[in-house]
Amino acid sequence: MKAMTNEKELIRQFVIEKLARAKKINRINDQDNLIENNIIDSLGIMQLVSYIEATFAVKVKDEDIIPDYFESIDAISSYIENLQQPSSE
Repeated sequence: MKAMTNEKELIRQFVIEKLARAKKINRINDQDNLIENNIIDSLGIMQLVSYIEATFAVKVKDEDIIPDYFESIDAISSYIENLQQPSSE
């Protein structure tokens, strides 16, 4: 559980520093809808994808770049956790 907490903090820090601060947003809760609250847009999602791939050593598939996976810190963290699970292929 501690790893997930650290993961969420890394995601939150990136979103605040790189995407939200320009909009004068300095605090984001795990459940806040980042898209509906205009914290991230399509360009922000692409920046977030690049950050996730570099930071967590995972590959985000093109078909996975949908709002559902990036709408909140909780959603992003769950998505990363799923990517890190061993594949059954």
